[in-house]
Amino acid sequence: MENKPNPLFAQTIIDWYQRHKRALPWRETTDPYLIWLSEVILQQTRVAQGLPYFQRFAEAYPTAQHLAAAPQDEVLRLWQGLGYYSRARNMHHTAQQIVQEYGGAFPDRYDELLKLRGVGSYTAAAIASFAFREKVAVLDGNVFRVLARVFGLSDDIAAPASRKVFQRLADELIPADAPDTFNQAIMEFGAIQCTPVMPDCLFCPLQQSCFAFTHGLVQELPVKSKAKAARPRFFHYMVFEHEGQYYMRKRLSGDIWEGLYDFYLHESDSKILNIATLLKELNDAGIAVQESHLLPPRKEYKHVLSHQKITARFYLIRLDFRLNEEVLQEARLVPYSPEKIEALPKPILINSYLKDEKILLNL
Repeated sequence: MENKPNPLFAQTIIDWYQRHKRALPWRETTDPYLIWLSEVILQQTRVAQGLPYFQRFAEAYPTAQHLAAAPQDEVLRLWQGLGYYSRARNMHHTAQQIVQEYGGAFPDRYDELLKLRGVGSYTAAAIASFAFREKVAVLDGNVFRVLARVFGLSDDIAAPASRKVFQRLADELIPADAPDTFNQAIMEFGAIQCTPVMPDCLFCPLQQSCFAFTHGLVQELPVKSKAKAARPRFFHYMVFEHEGQYYMRKRLSGDIWEGLYDFYLHESDSKILNIATLLKELNDAGIAVQESHLLPPRKEYKHVLSHQKITARFYLIRLDFRLNEEVLQEARLVPYSPEKIEALPKPILINSYLKDEKILLNL
């Protein structure tokens, strides 16, 4: 069963918002660039973690033109630690698209915003409503949860077909005279009041009209099917060092961490490394080392992504010779000093190893 849209819902949410909203810098502006920047950073990132990144990016790149002109390595380095690096690559590309195709000015309509790379329906709705007060409702995890509980929607929010159901309801609820405030309010309500675990139902202004509360279904709604289990991957890194320089490579597209820097990688289906197999692989690649040259790992490093669980081990190999150009080209390796490595964009797992081994100077 589903509750019919309550005409007082929007005003109740907005009134609650005016009393409880958090002071956040992107709420103090109608600049579509800064709003877009905040939305990209906050995708799959908590506000507390994303806020300092927003401040750093806004300072380093105050306009789309500044971001478009920045080298991608610099953008990725500033993003380091946030994860989901495709967001940063898309953001950089979109800034260039805005400069080249729109003269540096953001499109001011929802339909036009959707044409930007990396801008989906949620981000387009957020920019259109917050910056230009267009009457288009946002749908994020918080909004799904509030609508499912208050109006008794049992549609699986992980199913693409369910989006139309929630979007239709949200579009009915959003007031034409305050689309920006309503969108901010319903998201904030889900983040603070109607939380995933232990929502504050006792002091909720929607308590009596909430389907989930009155039917004892607060913990059952929203319905969301389980994601697939993360698949394990085992990375064995060869950290080649010669005369204070470390050989690293830029990761290509088609896998995780595109555009970031790591070391020579041997991936296997086990966390136990077959040394003989590895030495043969290195020898075939023109890197002739003995087993005695391999310093065994001190520890394991783990990193969990949305669908992958990475276990990494690092083998330091101190070379008494410089790798020749043919080997470097074939293995895509480049020697870097610690100072240069500090400036490179790196997966957080690589950065952790470098700091543990005191290879990075900025400790």
